Amino acid sequence: MIQPSLSQSAIAPSTPRRYLKPSVFWSIRQGFPRWLSLLLIGVSLAIPLVLWSVVSYGGWVPPLFLPTPTRVLQAGWQMLTRENLLWDVWVSCGRVAGGFALAAIVGVAMGIAMGTFHSMESVFAPIVGTVRYMPVMSFVPLIVIWVGIGEDAKVLIIFLGVVLYNAVMVADAVKFIPNDMINVAYTLGGDRRDVLFRVILPATFPSILDTLRVNVSGAWNYLVIAELVAAKSGLGFKIIQSQRYLQTDKVLFCIALIGLIGLLIDYGLKALSRALTPWADQTRQ
Repeated sequence: MIQPSLSQSAIAPSTPRRYLKPSVFWSIRQGFPRWLSLLLIGVSLAIPLVLWSVVSYGGWVPPLFLPTPTRVLQAGWQMLTRENLLWDVWVSCGRVAGGFALAAIVGVAMGIAMGTFHSMESVFAPIVGTVRYMPVMSFVPLIVIWVGIGEDAKVLIIFLGVVLYNAVMVADAVKFIPNDMINVAYTLGGDRRDVLFRVILPATFPSILDTLRVNVSGAWNYLVIAELVAAKSGLGFKIIQSQRYLQTDKVLFCIALIGLIGLLIDYGLKALSRALTPWADQTRQ
């Protein structure tokens, strides 16, 4: 009996090949139809709105706890026409912009230093790793003692709530730069200044923009805490004041308005990222 040669047995497949079945809905970073994306966005927004309408209009929950969408819109119109809500929006946007801009400047600089130099990581990492677990609310009495109850206190609260997260995320982005890029820069005659400004900063710039886009939501989250400090205007102040008088419809409208402003900021920063970093991967969400 003739035995098959080694080459023949190696060529013959032992198991049938399995081919990946094509899928549009479950494709992994392989493109997605625009119409289907818009459809899913509409469905995701419509489902909670429909549930809210069914529960509230059906009378399953008292209006004090969950007013109807119509009542919320009426309350919003009343605040816009009679209670100067646009001024509150302007004031809150100014506070968030001031605190977040300061947190961006300090946090990005600290993160680049921590990610680039081991010495700076040794200096800042213990402080950042400890302080970022401390609740910002616990610093409010100290902030009032340090800077008073004016606008500086509100901006400082927002700054403290965001700055360390900016630093940590930017430092991680710097550490993901391959060492080969840095070594090539040295080989081509660059010094440390060249490596920092011509290699590290351009390579991390898209990640820095993504970091700021993600963490600006944290600035809005700390707005209500900031406006607890002797505020007389602002969306956070409106929410607290409406809660005291059990005006749930006004609370919901202010919360929805903050969400809408945040959504516009998010899309604006996405557009800015595409314009400034066209070479970067724009499939990131």
